[in-house]
Amino acid sequence: MALRLQSETNCGLIHQLEACGIIKNKTVADVMKQTDRKIYCPVNHPYVDKSESIGEYTTIAAPHIHAYILENLYEFINADSKILDIDCGSGYLTACFARLIEARAEECNTIPNGMTISFEEQEELVEFAIDNLNTDDPDLIADERVKIIHGNGRVECGDYGPFDVIYVGGNRDATPIELYFQLKFGGRMLCVLNTKNGSQQIMQYYKNGSGEIIKKPLLNVM
Repeated sequence: MALRLQSETNCGLIHQLEACGIIKNKTVADVMKQTDRKIYCPVNHPYVDKSESIGEYTTIAAPHIHAYILENLYEFINADSKILDIDCGSGYLTACFARLIEARAEECNTIPNGMTISFEEQEELVEFAIDNLNTDDPDLIADERVKIIHGNGRVECGDYGPFDVIYVGGNRDATPIELYFQLKFGGRMLCVLNTKNGSQQIMQYYKNGSGEIIKKPLLNVM
C-alpha cells in the first residue's frame, strides 16, 4: 500500500480502512471493530496497518489483509457454517470468523450454530491464542463457538469436516491439496502461498457442485 494507515484506536483504524475502500461490507467492519487488534497484537502501536511479529517464526497479518480475507469469505459464511482456520497464530481471525457467523445469523434472524475450528502447530502460540480469545470474550471458547487445537490441521482436521470455509495462514510453498477433500461443495478456501520472487500471494479455491476445484490468484501480500 502506498499510504500506511494508522490510528490511536481500533475503531479509528477500521474507519480508515472503510474510507479507503478496503472494507466495503458493513458487517465485516462491525466484526473488526468488535475484535480489538491490541488484544492479539501486543506491540506499542497495534493500530498501524502493517504486519507484526508475534513469535520467533510467526507474524500477525496487516489489518488490510485481515479485512480482505473477511470480505472475500463473507458470502460463504452463514449462521450454521463450519470454518477451518489453519495456523491460527494469535487467534485474531478465529475471533472474527466466530463473530461473522453470529452476525450472519442476526441478519437472517436465526440462531447461530456454526463453529470455527482452529489448528496451530506451535504450542506456545496455542496458549497465546487461547489467552487472547479469553481476554477478548471468554464465551467464545466456553460456548464452543471456537475450538483451538494443537496440531497439524492439514492432516488432523478430518474428524471435524467437511467445512464451508477454510483459511490457511502462514506461508506455504505449495497448495495443501489434501484440504480439497475437506471443503464442502460450494465452499471456498483461501491460502497464503510463497511465490518464486520471494513474496506471498493469497490464492482462492472454490469447489463447485461437481467437485471441481477452481483456482484463482488474488492479492499479493506485502
